[in-house]
Parts: sequence; C-alpha cells; structure tokens
Amino acid sequence: MLLRNDLLEYAAPRKRTLRILWIDAEQAIAWLFELGAKGAAPEIATLASLVADVQSQRARLQLIDPYATRADPAALPAKHREVQARAWEVVSALCADEPAIYQARARGRMVAQYSERHGVSHPTIYRYLRRYWERGQTPAALLPDYANSGAKGKIRASSANVKRGRPRKSGLGLNTDAAIRATFHAAVARYAATHTQFSRRGAYRQMIEDYFSAREADAQPTFGQFNYWIEKDTT
Repeated sequence: MLLRNDLLEYAAPRKRTLRILWIDAEQAIAWLFELGAKGAAPEIATLASLVADVQSQRARLQLIDPYATRADPAALPAKHREVQARAWEVVSALCADEPAIYQARARGRMVAQYSERHGVSHPTIYRYLRRYWERGQTPAALLPDYANSGAKGKIRASSANVKRGRPRKSGLGLNTDAAIRATFHAAVARYAATHTQFSRRGAYRQMIEDYFSAREADAQPTFGQFNYWIEKDTT
C-alpha cells in the first residue's frame, strides 16, 4: 500500500525522487511532486502504475524522508515562528481545496485570487507551496532554514562510535540520529494507516520487522528509544 507523503525513488530514465502529495478516495489517482527539482510542479499518475513500478523495482520506496522538516518550536526564535505562521496561513487556505491546488490552471487561478485579496506576491505564494510539498506537507515544512549550534533545546548530532544517553548492558546500541527518528515516524504513520486500532508496541514491532530485522539486536533501536522520540517529536 502506498500512502500520502511516501517517497518513490527512480533511477531511470533519469534519477529523481517523487513525493506522493495526495491520493483520491477511490485509490485510483495520485498527485506527485519531484523533490530537489527547480521549478517543479505537481504531476498526476495512476496509483496502480506507481504500485507496479515498486513491485517491478523500477522504483524504490524510500523508507527515510531526508526532506521532511522537524523542529522543536521552543528552540526557534520568535521571528522564525512568525515567518512560519504567515506562510501557513497562505498554504493552509490554498491546500484546503484538494485536488484543485495540484491542477495547473486551478492553482494559477487560486494563487491570483489569493494574491489580489491578501497582497501576497505570486512568487512568494509559489515558494511557500513548493517548500510545503518538498518538505513533508506539515506546518514545520514552512519554517525558514535555521541552524544554531548549541541553541537551547537543539538536539546534538550523533557520532558514529559515540553512543548518547545511558549505556546499554551490552554493545554500543544504536544512535537515534535524524535518519533513525525519521524511520520512527514513518513506521508510526504506516502502522496507523493499516490498523484500525493504534498500538505503539505494535508499531515498534512492525518497524523492527520491516526495517531492522537484518541487524543484530544491539544494532536495533530499543522500544524505549522509539517511545521517547515519538513522544518528544509530537509534543
């Protein structure tokens, strides 16, 4: 099953990565956005063709989302939160009309109307939309780029052979760097989408089976790590 925000990586006829922006209720049509491509715009495909691409290995379902933005609002200056709020006001209004916002003519008309009513320039609106689609379709995607080494609340980067936190009883364990945390969130989303009742333990077990079963136990994240980061990143 393919889901909203899944990433599909193609090697041919040219290398590119596509994010699934939206899937219709009938599971027939999907709108996609090419990541890292200047001037990219949403494109349409049948869901069946995308599933076939994955099954035939023409495309690879990318389990880690390197483009998604996650940040602790408490660690950000007020100015950056204000920029995000202005951008979100625009994006949330336009993207409430799906799938029209993905269609070129409808999108152009909607952007023109919004620009005229609210005094926001066309280039600014398109920049907001592309950043939103590129970075995971969450309000956090609209935060301006921000790097502040040592900032209060900032999560320290991990080092390859240095384990953060209390040592495990055996082995080095697994550092929960940004890629591992992204895997945690992907696992939660996929479990929630395929189960009527959500269980964090169940999501953890499914994640281990899907993503880490080939690793030794000491190279797998613990449930404690999984539980901690899910709590931290969603509160």
